[in-house]
Amino acid sequence: MAEICPICGLPKDLCVCEEISKEQQRIRIRLETRKWGKQMTVIDGIDPKEVKLSRLAQKLKTRCACGGTAKNNQILLQGDHRERVKEILIEMGFPEENIEVQ
Repeated sequence: MAEICPICGLPKDLCVCEEISKEQQRIRIRLETRKWGKQMTVIDGIDPKEVKLSRLAQKLKTRCACGGTAKNNQILLQGDHRERVKEILIEMGFPEENIEVQ
């Protein structure tokens, strides 16, 4: 017998909880200038209860070929990667209309 999701009550293979949680998040991607003129791409608005930020940060760092970290419910990437990060998040299933690039 298939496992049942405790949140929606559907079998795990039909569970829609993750998709619904992605649709409810408002994600902001912005560029900050740090010490000595260094640029940082800051991604916030992702719910850390729904998505593991450290794992998402690792995927973004790998795909953007840069350094970075996940702390204080934000993902920080070294350099200007705003458009690339938006494309990657859309590929991962986040709705385009919920992602704001500043």
